[in-house]
Amino acid sequence: MDQHSKCPCGSSLTYGQCCAPCHTGEKLPPTAEALMRSRFTAYYLQNSAYLLATWDATTRPASISFANDPTRWTRLEIVGIQKGRATDSKGTISFNAYFEQEGEKGVMGETSRFRKLAGRWFYLDGTVKDTAENALAPGRNGLCPCGSGKKFKRCCMK
Repeated sequence: MDQHSKCPCGSSLTYGQCCAPCHTGEKLPPTAEALMRSRFTAYYLQNSAYLLATWDATTRPASISFANDPTRWTRLEIVGIQKGRATDSKGTISFNAYFEQEGEKGVMGETSRFRKLAGRWFYLDGTVKDTAENALAPGRNGLCPCGSGKKFKRCCMK
């Protein structure tokens, strides 16, 4: 992605000013929200290495494959933040992640939990919101749009 393009995470910054330094390891996300935004951009870019590196070891999948994933993430909307500041040790972010899949548009709503260990934020887990907005989310037996390679019912749906 071009360093001067608008960052996919929805900030008003360019990718080079926003999520790229996190993806390259130049800086650590200072808050749970910054980690959430950088992880969304990693899904947008299909950067499985960053996703795995920022996933808490207690809940991290063995691998993430985008090889057969038709999901194209298009936009992130943060809808709620509880804690997760630079001085906190845990935080919760509620968001809507918009996507296109096989010509259809959809949105996945999730509330994600984050924790900070040794000065570094990690994604712990998330609960997918059961709303009409998620109507185009994959069926129970479809692949999870998070890229884990697992069925939706065994991943983000639970």
